[in-house]
Amino acid sequence: MVSPRARLSRLLDDLGRMLLDLIASPGDLDGELTGVAIYGPGDELIVEPGELVLGVGLHDNDAIAELLRRLGEHRAVGLVVKHPVTADESVAAAVRDSGVALLGLNRAASWSHVAAMLRALPPATTDVTGGADLLAGAPAGDLFALANAVGALLDAPVTIEDRASRVLAFSGHQHCADQGRVETILGRQVPDRYTQLLERRGAFRELSKGTPVYVEPLAEDMMPRVAIVVRAGDEVLGSMWAVVKEPLSEARAAAFADSAKIVALHMLRARAGADVGRRLSADLVARVLEGGPGAPEAANRLGLTDGRLCVMATRVVTGDAADTEAAMQRLRDALALHFAAVHPRSAAALLGGTTYVVLPVGASGDRDGTASVVRLAVDFLARVGARTDAVIGVGRATTSLAEVTHSRREADRALRVLETGRRGRRIARYSDVQVESLLLRLADLVAEDGELHLGSLGALVDYDAEHDSGFVDTLSAYLDAFGNVAEAAAAMHLHPNSFRYRLRRVCEITGIDLTDADARLAATLQLRLFRVARDRGVVKENGSARSR
Repeated sequence: MVSPRARLSRLLDDLGRMLLDLIASPGDLDGELTGVAIYGPGDELIVEPGELVLGVGLHDNDAIAELLRRLGEHRAVGLVVKHPVTADESVAAAVRDSGVALLGLNRAASWSHVAAMLRALPPATTDVTGGADLLAGAPAGDLFALANAVGALLDAPVTIEDRASRVLAFSGHQHCADQGRVETILGRQVPDRYTQLLERRGAFRELSKGTPVYVEPLAEDMMPRVAIVVRAGDEVLGSMWAVVKEPLSEARAAAFADSAKIVALHMLRARAGADVGRRLSADLVARVLEGGPGAPEAANRLGLTDGRLCVMATRVVTGDAADTEAAMQRLRDALALHFAAVHPRSAAALLGGTTYVVLPVGASGDRDGTASVVRLAVDFLARVGARTDAVIGVGRATTSLAEVTHSRREADRALRVLETGRRGRRIARYSDVQVESLLLRLADLVAEDGELHLGSLGALVDYDAEHDSGFVDTLSAYLDAFGNVAEAAAAMHLHPNSFRYRLRRVCEITGIDLTDADARLAATLQLRLFRVARDRGVVKENGSARSR
């Protein structure tokens, strides 16, 4: 959520003409921003009063004018559409009638990046408690206000970046810089080719000394930079960069260095606030997932009270416990950022090694209402690529808050199926893997009992153990091939006639009638459980399997 004390005029001041410009205004821009919503053609319009709406895929003036009027009924403060767009008389009239401002977004900007950036904007003048909370004259944690202040001191556009060269905040007048800075702001990340150049020139090594560093232009069409490290004690928090025309004067260099100390305080405050917010969100999500008397209040605070809900669970294992924990933290942050951008009313939390996302789902034509969740999961994994070996399980879409615990349980079970033997799958709905999940749960019962009675299959296991005949593999190949002898024989590298002979011997030893569908199903289940019992250290004894 954007702070309710942030205003549309502040938004334009902070993001500047490079990202957003005003196409048409209904008057003043003092409307309070309460949040950001994303709307595309054909979507259900769900907008709260005071929200700024990102109109994805809207280009036609008639469609824009119609949406403006609908947004006026919902008391939205503004609509953002991507350039090129020109307000004709119908659009201008819709802006006046609705009281909703129309803003234009740079066509090179990413919708998800812009949504995340908008939600990161802090209050204009006060903290969440409603009282003044200032550090060196700027609202605590407000890196945008601080970037503007430093930019004014240096008379230069400024960015504040983290240790990975990701943009945390930037000042106004970025359009006065060069194309490299434009790319950096639009992508919220310094492009790799520039960081590599800086690395080769030793700029980052010079930065570590703690004094302002003058960086010659990295390309012919670029301007020089002045940068300084932002440090709290021995910990490097990030850096601050200004696009300049020439080296700073001694007075401005000193002011720049002093500013870095103030930026460090604000970054620490922002990080602390994020940690507190993350813990609070995790507690609320846990209460929703567990159900009980506290769930309705927690859901209300998360904005999850209306409509159907669905739970998504994801996990990543790298082998080393510390690496796994770090990977899960990164995955949780990436999921929260992704879903905050594309699905504002979702809530994500890392609980016990699993990251859960609870999100509303609208009316859907698919059988269980989760197709949209799967699409979002596919999009997320496509974005993170091969950087993390994550798997995602999706539970049912609920009809009431009380069913969220069932959706969470199903998401966990789907996740376990993927982790046990996913065969290349990274995403699964429980409804698609219910049988595999039931088999795993049945195997759990066998392991818990410490005893598995194989019935007629036990005789075949004993025969193999005594004669090393491999008849269990013969039966498995036949059942896996659904009775196709040619396919099963090829899988075992046998002639079909040889395979038929072995199959007859299997029937003689076990007494199984493979023409009986129920017998085939029972044999398949017994084989699966036998393999699980063997893998878990349960050994065969006289036709049964018992724990060692």
